[in-house]
Amino acid sequence: MEDKEADETKRAIIVWSLNELETLCNQLYIGTDLSQRIQAEKALLELIDSPDCLSKCQLLLEQGTSSYSQLLAATCLSKLVTRAVPLPIEQRIDIRNYILNYIASRPKLAPFVIQGLVQVIAKITKLGWFEARKEQFVFRDIIADVKKFLQGTMDHYVIGVVILSELTQEMNLVDYSRPSAKHRKIATSFRDTSLKDILVLACSLLKEVLAKPLNLQDQVQQNLVMQVLKLVLNCLNFDFIGSSADESADDLCTVQIPTTWRSIFLESETLDLFFDLYHALPPLLSQLALSCLVQFASTRRSLFSGPERAQYLGNLIKGVKRILENPQGLAEPGSYHEFCRFLARLKTNYQLGELIMVKDYPEVIRLIANFTITSLQHWEFAPNSVHYLLTLWQRMVASVPFVKSTEPHLLDTYAPEITKAYITSRLESVSIIIRDGLDDPLDDTATIFQQLEQLCTVSRCEYEKTCALLVQLFDQSTENYQKLLQSSTRASVNIAVQEGRLAWLVYLIGTVVGGRLTYTSTDEHDAMDGELSCRVFQLITLMDAQLSQSSNEKIELAILWFLDQFRKTYVGDQLQRTSKVYVRMSEVLGITDDNHVLETFMTKIVINLKFWGKSESVIARTLQFLNDLSVGYILLKKLVKIEAVKFMLQNHTSEHFPFLGVSEGYSLSDLRCRTTFYTALTRLLMVDLGEDEDEFENFMVPLTVSFETVAQIFNNNFKQEETKRMLIGLARDLRGIAFALNTKTSYTMLFDWIYSTYLPILQKAIERWYQEPACTTPILKLMAELMQNRSQRLNFDVSSPNGILLFREASKMICTYGNQILSLRNLSKDQIYPMKLKGISICYSALKSALCGNYVSFGVFKLYGDDHFDNVLQAFVKMLLSVSHSDLLQYRKLSQSYYPLLECLTQDHMSFITNLEPQVLMYLLTSISEGLTALDTVVSSSCCTSLDNLVSYLFKHLSKEGKKPLRSQAVSQDGQRLLHFMHQNPDVLQQVKGVLLPGLM
Repeated sequence: MEDKEADETKRAIIVWSLNELETLCNQLYIGTDLSQRIQAEKALLELIDSPDCLSKCQLLLEQGTSSYSQLLAATCLSKLVTRAVPLPIEQRIDIRNYILNYIASRPKLAPFVIQGLVQVIAKITKLGWFEARKEQFVFRDIIADVKKFLQGTMDHYVIGVVILSELTQEMNLVDYSRPSAKHRKIATSFRDTSLKDILVLACSLLKEVLAKPLNLQDQVQQNLVMQVLKLVLNCLNFDFIGSSADESADDLCTVQIPTTWRSIFLESETLDLFFDLYHALPPLLSQLALSCLVQFASTRRSLFSGPERAQYLGNLIKGVKRILENPQGLAEPGSYHEFCRFLARLKTNYQLGELIMVKDYPEVIRLIANFTITSLQHWEFAPNSVHYLLTLWQRMVASVPFVKSTEPHLLDTYAPEITKAYITSRLESVSIIIRDGLDDPLDDTATIFQQLEQLCTVSRCEYEKTCALLVQLFDQSTENYQKLLQSSTRASVNIAVQEGRLAWLVYLIGTVVGGRLTYTSTDEHDAMDGELSCRVFQLITLMDAQLSQSSNEKIELAILWFLDQFRKTYVGDQLQRTSKVYVRMSEVLGITDDNHVLETFMTKIVINLKFWGKSESVIARTLQFLNDLSVGYILLKKLVKIEAVKFMLQNHTSEHFPFLGVSEGYSLSDLRCRTTFYTALTRLLMVDLGEDEDEFENFMVPLTVSFETVAQIFNNNFKQEETKRMLIGLARDLRGIAFALNTKTSYTMLFDWIYSTYLPILQKAIERWYQEPACTTPILKLMAELMQNRSQRLNFDVSSPNGILLFREASKMICTYGNQILSLRNLSKDQIYPMKLKGISICYSALKSALCGNYVSFGVFKLYGDDHFDNVLQAFVKMLLSVSHSDLLQYRKLSQSYYPLLECLTQDHMSFITNLEPQVLMYLLTSISEGLTALDTVVSSSCCTSLDNLVSYLFKHLSKEGKKPLRSQAVSQDGQRLLHFMHQNPDVLQQVKGVLLPGLM
């Protein structure tokens, strides 16, 4: 009786536990209350860590009433089998067999549940791939298990395919928390023993599907075909040689098919199978068939001999022709996109000479050209796919000079048509976009620049036709625009259309002019560039003349693009002074050489900086253009002779350039461009500066006035916002100036100007506004820049104390910031980096520059009782202990400043390291251990060097111990402290060794 009551009590507890878990599942997966979801996540994490997790998972799988319960069980099992310390082999075999039986007996489970459970099987199989029991690899018989599913119902059939697909994907998936060498060993073994068989099996299944009448209305049959196609795609996407190709570099991909697979690829039936599937399947599935064909087209060339490659390419081209002759399936965006990728891959892997020799080449190139023209004319349809079409034509045109075949390539016929289609379609889109209020493609400058850079090569083929078209369209649009401006009605919509067309035309002219660098050019082509450039320079005059009345930001951005392209092509150190581009420009504009062009450039820059102060995009692009101009020494020598440059050097104030103002009409982000402005301006100043301190003082007058104003405000009536904005602007200005001063003489001028008078003001600002990163970040970055000993500019004279004085100021600022920032507590996840960690990373960067700069003798501080060095090191420790190890590696800028600093400390300041508290030393060593496996080479290499420095120090101490006990007693004490710590914590180096050895094996 008592036993019966106990059983009932136990059953009641199980039911209650199940109900509780299911409630948590619902809160986690379908709940809308955020607080409940967070609590559910915590509870479920506790479940995963509990000792009875396996029994709870079995309970959920067998008695759970919802699919979410089963999904939770799959998630928990996945976490269990991938732990760093694996479960016993028997237990893993039992889990795998249990799941196989479970899904075999329940084939109607929700798809996401089956997916989750199959992933557990795949992970168990991968991690146990080399484990044996009774001299048998017990986890490698998965294909035999799958074949049992393939003999069952249609649902079982699908599950079997899903298992193979997930297994293939899991084998290819790099787990960066585990040794990469072990992953490659498993992946290579799987490739050599199983992958070919899986691909052959998948292809045979597809052949069976095609051999039977397809019932496209049957969802189960559709699902089967989809899963088999995904399986084939996973096989072809496998990383065969461990290259870990970046998926974003899609156009550079070559599939390194193993030589043992040659027979599959040499059979023409293989390609025909997937082309047939494309034509037979509905859009969603035909897209997958095309994805497989993309991989087939990317097969490495060396897999075939010459005749075999020609035959394989012929089969691909035959398939392309068949698709283009029946293009109905390409109306679906997914299929269209994959087909564009397919076309681009043809030129990636095959030479133009090989394509020309294909039997159907003339017909196919005509079809591809028509397809491209149609695609460009439908500019609103799948715009991201145009990239691949332009890639194809760009590479084909670029290959023309290298073709040795006598067969015509026909690109001189079709490339101008492609260019014309792009130009006319973009111009025609303007009126539609304005009329219907659509998103303007010109606003997406990244995509536009990418397309234009591809078009520049295509446009230079039969350049006469492109040039004539652009001249005609530009003259027509300019004439219409001027008529509208002079009209009494000034219809705004019509003006907007013409301005949109002109913006496109200026972008396009800049593109074709820039194309001179990518394609064989002649004097006649240069003369045509001059014809086009004249028109843009005339438009610049027209637009600047009416700036006081009206302006158009898109035209200004397009003009800056054109000017930059013209600069790269016709203005530079290597320019041929006899270039024909200046012949026509001389006749029309009086511009005879690049000196006159530079005058035009600088006049335009000054006008933009004067009149476009409210437009951040125009100001940023203008300043970037100025910065690019100021890089070359020969150009700098020419620029400083120009009146506009002299004006800028003498009048860089907000009165002349409103973007330098600090009124509330400008956002704080607008101030960022000031660094670029002053970097370029200081480069120009440096050309003739020499040792003229008066000239430097005159240049710094506007900043001197601003600093004096800030000092008065600080001392008298304190206006917080105005002062803050002025200081942010000054910090950004000075950072730009400091960046450009790369000689000892010029840097010393800046140091003398800023040291005693203005650095204290910046110190006050850090103390007062430490909790406002918009203010502290520019000031800390300025200090970090001042600490940089670039080009040995901080190697002051032997009689100068400047190096020590500069370090003392940096120490004060870092200590002030570090102590204040630690008072900010309870920061949310999205606040912790901008409010705290970013500032800490800049402080670490500044400190590293000081310690590695070789301009301060740090022993002097202790010798003369100066505590600035000790204080800054203590601030380093305090800030470090406030940062978790996970944050240290999660935030890239923080890790890239901390680990090089640690390397510097272990190299030159081991006495500081050995005197640290045990918990601090443990933190440092743990951070090294965790950083060793980081993907960032800056982090991992710094960790290796730091570890080497520590171990070398220990080794030297041990080797000296007992030899000379009376000598170097202080050093011996430091070594003893470190040795004592290692004796107290023997697991530390063992942990590090455990991280290092798997990476080396």
